[in-house]
Amino acid sequence: MNIIKDTVYVNKEAGLQTIKSFKKNWIIIFTGFIYTILNLAIYKILGSLLTGPLYIISEIIVVLITSAMVSNYLYLLFNIINYDRVTLNDFKNGFGYFIRKIYGIFFIGYVANLLLSLVSDMLGNISAILIPLLYLGVLIILNPLPETIYLKYYNAWDSIIEPADFMKENWLNWGLPNIIYSLLLYTITGNILLNLFNTHISYNFIFDISELVIYLIGQIIFSVMMIYRGHLYKLLSGSTRRKRMFMNKF
Repeated sequence: MNIIKDTVYVNKEAGLQTIKSFKKNWIIIFTGFIYTILNLAIYKILGSLLTGPLYIISEIIVVLITSAMVSNYLYLLFNIINYDRVTLNDFKNGFGYFIRKIYGIFFIGYVANLLLSLVSDMLGNISAILIPLLYLGVLIILNPLPETIYLKYYNAWDSIIEPADFMKENWLNWGLPNIIYSLLLYTITGNILLNLFNTHISYNFIFDISELVIYLIGQIIFSVMMIYRGHLYKLLSGSTRRKRMFMNKF
């Protein structure tokens, strides 16, 4: 019973904070258009410049660009969750704010993938079952990784370790709203977000009214949920169930 009461309490508190933050910072829903245009422009330029011998450094540059984009979005969320405001300067400064930490996490993921590929070769046919299950497990365990990056002052390695401890203590409070959100987003847009570092809903620039409306609804749901996750993470990571139940009495 205490678990149910706590779940209702924390989600109610996070919901109220989310409504307040979204009313003041609804402009964040349009960052999806900006990221899409920036990605198209940057990768088109890179495709023209990084030819021949320069192609070998293209992966490094792509990871740097991806890290900068993710850093930018997480910095916007950082300001919304902590200060309840986001400005044009925040957008300009965000590209470099978390880039070192995010690039470090991508590097750790790259090394882990290399080791996993070696293990999968040793396992043979059974790896076709084990590897997808392992990726699913990582996706679940590290689900709060974006919030850990921008709400905790950890280095890249500790940022990866922390979500596992967080999920062990808060699997229900965190998992339930995220499952509901994923189902809602899939029902409306058909999108299944399997990337830990999503910054927006993809848009294929199909200039059809119905497609545009669906995209905007999906982007609103995505933006609201990312703000919600930030408030929920801050509440859960800064307290225990016993402390929250005690405070709830007052």
